[in-house]
Amino acid sequence: METVVLAYSGGLDTSCILVWLIEKGYDVIAFMANVGQEEDFDEAYKKATALGAKKVVIEDLGKTFVEDYIWPAVEAGAIYENRYLLGTSLARPCIAKSLVSVAVQEKATYISHGATGKGNDQVRFELSCYALCPEIKVISPWRLKEFYERFPGRQDLIKYAKAKNIPVPVTPSAPWSMDANLMHISYESGVLEDPWTVPPQDLYRMTKNPLKSPEEPAILDIEFKEGVPVKVTNLKDQVTKDSALDLFLYLNEIGGEHGIGRIDIVENRFIGIKSRGVYETPGGTIIYEAHTDLEIFTLDREVYKLKKSLSNKFSEQVYNGLWFSPEASYLRSCLQLSQKDVNGTVRVHLYKGHVQILARKSPTTSYNQELASMDFPGDYAPIDAEGFIKVHALRLKEHFRAKRK
Repeated sequence: METVVLAYSGGLDTSCILVWLIEKGYDVIAFMANVGQEEDFDEAYKKATALGAKKVVIEDLGKTFVEDYIWPAVEAGAIYENRYLLGTSLARPCIAKSLVSVAVQEKATYISHGATGKGNDQVRFELSCYALCPEIKVISPWRLKEFYERFPGRQDLIKYAKAKNIPVPVTPSAPWSMDANLMHISYESGVLEDPWTVPPQDLYRMTKNPLKSPEEPAILDIEFKEGVPVKVTNLKDQVTKDSALDLFLYLNEIGGEHGIGRIDIVENRFIGIKSRGVYETPGGTIIYEAHTDLEIFTLDREVYKLKKSLSNKFSEQVYNGLWFSPEASYLRSCLQLSQKDVNGTVRVHLYKGHVQILARKSPTTSYNQELASMDFPGDYAPIDAEGFIKVHALRLKEHFRAKRK
């Protein structure tokens, strides 16, 4: 029998897919990645085993996810369409790499997943898998006619589950889908498909309602070394975190407490469909704001402008599932090189959903306080501006002179 490694979540869809693959004659290895989602992995292990999985592999990828995927995105200033901090997009290549590694170790011919045929995740998983192991084959049930015609709706899955003794959730499912990891929680589909529907407050899991968050702000110092956060200190209680995973978890915790990082957007999927998503990204939002401030403080103006254009392209590559592509690898190298002078500390103020920058300092900034001061001439005399303005005005004067003719 041929072996397939299934990206297994423990939910109804992938549990049904697991049993369906066994029915089709495959040996199934269930693979679960812990990237920070709230999941009972022991229960999921027992469930997959009871359903007939030949083997269940669970890997804790939290530290790897932060250091190898989130931190490069921070260095890049990655943000898709100026709003989305790419939480799901970053997790998929992290999971896919371990999925492929298990497939290679187990000499599996196939990998499989439960991503739908309309979403981005099918693209992200499969492009990553093919890049890492060109010989691998993919079974995507939701793109197979025999599967989606057999299970056109959720009730059909539930009926199949009951017939096959697959445990069905006893509590009604939320009227939307949710995906969680260390970086964020995303919500989409169901009632959220109507872009005029206001999300109910009980949707949010990671952040407090900003209106009900603490009346006293939190003030943090975040230290960066070559563009990467290396230390966070809470000025009130002097709590300090300096390991990647602990630092990120702490920012998620305190950011969530203060209602930081909620967005509700319509975005352009890679396959051409517009989709509505609601996201909570507390820690990522705090870091993004602090890092952006420090970059402008430390980078040369023209380097920053060029870096921003590369960042936009890199963000598209990550969103589209091209993390392991040669072009994304090239851009990561370029973007990382831009960060050698992004060192220093940024002081942030967290209050009722807002991140405010209070101050910053750096040993590698070209900021010259005396030169910038209105009180000291430094190496720059006001008269020097005369020629500068005349040269830059020349083009404008000639353009509008011609317009008058």
